[in-house]
Amino acid sequence: MEVESKPTVKQWYMEYKIHKNRPGLLGDIASLMGMLEINILTINGVEDRTRGMLLQTNDDEKIEIMGRMLKKVDNITVTALRQPKLVDILAVRHGRYIERDSDDRKTFRFTRDELGLLVDFLGEVFRNKGNQVIGLRGMPRVGKTESIIAGSVCANKRWTFVSSTLLRQTVRSQLSEDEMKPENLFIIDGIVSTIRSNEKHHALLQEIMAMPSTKVIEHPDIFVRESHYDYSIFDYIIELRNSPDEEITYEHLNLDLDGF
Repeated sequence: MEVESKPTVKQWYMEYKIHKNRPGLLGDIASLMGMLEINILTINGVEDRTRGMLLQTNDDEKIEIMGRMLKKVDNITVTALRQPKLVDILAVRHGRYIERDSDDRKTFRFTRDELGLLVDFLGEVFRNKGNQVIGLRGMPRVGKTESIIAGSVCANKRWTFVSSTLLRQTVRSQLSEDEMKPENLFIIDGIVSTIRSNEKHHALLQEIMAMPSTKVIEHPDIFVRESHYDYSIFDYIIELRNSPDEEITYEHLNLDLDGF
C-alpha cells in the first residue's frame, strides 16, 4: 500500500506598491489569503509606500491564483512574488532594503547606524553550511570585527582569529584540533596575513582557505592584491562606512598599518 506524501510547505515573498492606502486595504488582501489558506508569517512596511510579506503554503497553484487576482486590485501593484531570498527576509524583518552594488550584485553596503541590520545579515549568512568566503571592507574603528563576532553569536558559531588587530596584532602559526573544525568560523585580517605574516602563518592560511568552512576576510582588496587569490573566491563582499559618502581608501597603508 502506497503512502501519499504530503505536499511540501514553502515560503514565498510578496511585495506590493500602494497607490492609494484606503481604509481596509490590508484587511481585504489578508482575507483573500485566508480564503486561499495562505498563511502570513511576517508583514512589514518596506521603504516608502511599499509593503512586504512572508507567506507560507503547501500549494504553489494558490500563489499563482492569488497573484492573478491581485493584478485586478486598482490600489496596489504587486512588484515581487517569489520564493524569498535573504535580502527579502531581512527587508521584512527590518522594514528596509540592504543597499547593493548595481554592477556587482554580491556587494552589500551598510553604514554604522545600520549595525543591527548588518549583524542580522551576517548571522543569516553564517548559518549557511559549507565553503563560503565573505570580504569586509571598511576604515579603522568602524565596527568590522565587532560585527563579525556579533554575527557569529547570532548564528551560534564558534569563531577563531587567524589574524587580527582587534586588541593587539595576532598572527597565528598553528591552531588546535578543536579550533580547526570545519564548522567553526575563521576571521582573517587581509593586511596582517599578507603583509606582516611569516611562512608558518602562510601555510596555515592556505590550509584554512582550502577547508569547507566559513571564512571572513577583512580588507579583501589588500588580501587579493598581496596574494594569489582573486575576487572570484568571495561569495559576498560587505562595505561598512561611518556615513554613506565615506571613501574606503588605503592610500596611507604604508604610513600607518597599525590604524587598520
